[in-house]
Amino acid sequence: MKTISVLMLACICFYGSFSQTRNPSKNENMEQTKKPDEILAFAKTIQWLGQATVRISYKGQVIYIDPYQLKSADSADLILITHDHGDHLSLPDIAKIAGPGTRFVVAAACVDKLHEAGYKNIRSVVPGSKIDVEGIKINAVPAYNLVRQMHPKSRNYVGFVIDFGGITVYHTGDTERIPEMKQITCDIILLPLGQTYTMNSIEEAAGAVLDTKARIAIPIHWGLYEGSAEDAKDFGELLRKKNITVLPGK
Repeated sequence: MKTISVLMLACICFYGSFSQTRNPSKNENMEQTKKPDEILAFAKTIQWLGQATVRISYKGQVIYIDPYQLKSADSADLILITHDHGDHLSLPDIAKIAGPGTRFVVAAACVDKLHEAGYKNIRSVVPGSKIDVEGIKINAVPAYNLVRQMHPKSRNYVGFVIDFGGITVYHTGDTERIPEMKQITCDIILLPLGQTYTMNSIEEAAGAVLDTKARIAIPIHWGLYEGSAEDAKDFGELLRKKNITVLPGK
């Protein structure tokens, strides 16, 4: 009986080991599908157009986030807006790119202004909302100030974590380095270099990148009302020491 018990235990251990080898976790499968060269190639197509404005083209769809001070007209399939401040929710700029078929995914605080302007196809989100728009998976995450009170948590402003076919892009919105960032993972992060309205220092911004385990960082929201080219340079140097790629945005 003792011999049989030992044999059974050995078989169970072997089977368990085999099962673990043959059935990697969901997270492991996701990591295996994300190739660094593919992530870098996609990151290089992301256009930072100033302030928090980002343009992304994906499978024939044109996506804008927080369009502001646009220099030319365009045709947007999807517009995302993080909050209702004038340099993020800009009706004159939205008018340059929105058509009858344009869809909107916006922080709840933005909905009324868009309705009043005559826009439809609007989906309101708060932190924690998860939606799918034409195959693009979007998670709304918190964005707020801890030290400053330009963006209070009570307003339910958001950032967006967007899944583009297995490559995740995190546009933080206007925020400081908040505790929730440690629960967010992404491949590419776009975040502010503030020190007036958003991050308190470039070191804090770099820390936010490390929190999210992003492989690539694109600094935004600098050069107009806050932050400078020198800040962006210093930010890049901090992260390159951590083997994180920093891109200027196109």
